[in-house]
Amino acid sequence: MQAITRSIIIDDTTLRDGEQSAGVVFSLDEKLEIAARLAGLGVPELEIGIPAMGEQEREEIKAIVGLNLPCNLLVWSRMRQEDLAHCLDLGVGSVDLSISASDQHIKHKLKQSREWVLNTIDYCVKAAVDAGLNVCVGAEDASRADSDFLAQMAEAAQRAGASRIRFADTVGIMEPFGVHDAIRKLRVATDMDIEMHAHDDLGLATANTLAAALAGATHVNTTVNGLGERAGNAALEEVVVGLKQLYGIDTGVDLRDFPSLSEQVAAASGDTIGSRKSLIGRDVFSHEAGIHVDGLLKDPINYQGVDPAVVGRSHQLVLGKHSGSQGVVHAYRQLGIPINRWQAGRLLPLIRQFVATHKRAPQSTDLSQFLLSL
Repeated sequence: MQAITRSIIIDDTTLRDGEQSAGVVFSLDEKLEIAARLAGLGVPELEIGIPAMGEQEREEIKAIVGLNLPCNLLVWSRMRQEDLAHCLDLGVGSVDLSISASDQHIKHKLKQSREWVLNTIDYCVKAAVDAGLNVCVGAEDASRADSDFLAQMAEAAQRAGASRIRFADTVGIMEPFGVHDAIRKLRVATDMDIEMHAHDDLGLATANTLAAALAGATHVNTTVNGLGERAGNAALEEVVVGLKQLYGIDTGVDLRDFPSLSEQVAAASGDTIGSRKSLIGRDVFSHEAGIHVDGLLKDPINYQGVDPAVVGRSHQLVLGKHSGSQGVVHAYRQLGIPINRWQAGRLLPLIRQFVATHKRAPQSTDLSQFLLSL
């Protein structure tokens, strides 16, 4: 465990990158409730939309601003003067101006040069700052960028008045050691704030986000449930718990009321939460194996890597094929029916047969019927 004494700011982008997931559209009411719930958890920054998308998007951004949440609100924009113009007069004080950082994107997407990118950063950032906006420069596809050129982008951004640079692993190809090295190099090149934006294409978004924090990042992007384009983004719940449990960093985000927000975002996005999804999946705090149940009943720490209470949950002891007699005794005790170990031993074959036949754990009525059959 490596303690970090500086703070890490969560910049949650559920309402921007989360909604960019294929097929996802949040209604205004859903956006307002999600924003309010995120603020209620103590999330300090929210990225709330893309003004250039149109008048409806801008009106919804204004509506979120109208909630007067205790959060710093950001909007996302391509680094274009015409897009920047749409970011003004919304009541939002910060903008992420995004531009490609990799030669792959510069040559084959923008059809431009590195010099053009640096010049664009100079005049667009200056224009945004002159308009009264706090600017984060989003380095799109930074994970495939030349590190020296990325440093040049940071220098240009800082000279023009930006306060932050976002390192985006746009296509989700990085691993934690590479992230640590890249952020460390960027940290040496600039004294601006550094934000990590990770995608989960290789299942490493949270790990990469934590590595960035270790290497010197000041801000990290997250989404509720890891929602986001393709495989998603770093999950808010995983990053908050990981920073606290592994490195002692309290982000100020309290997840005890998180389950209701998690369920709301899942419903609003039409995105099913896997039963084994870390921290929020239906079964991640469920225990069946006899040795685990016995150990948990003696002391939860025996088989508790994460306290479920930090995300508003509790352990669930489930009867099944691998249960032991202590688990059976406990299950009946929960029903107010005291049984002894001898009875539990006789009930175990009935429970195992039931689970094998019905593919589910027995309910209270089933347990009562088993007892009557002894």
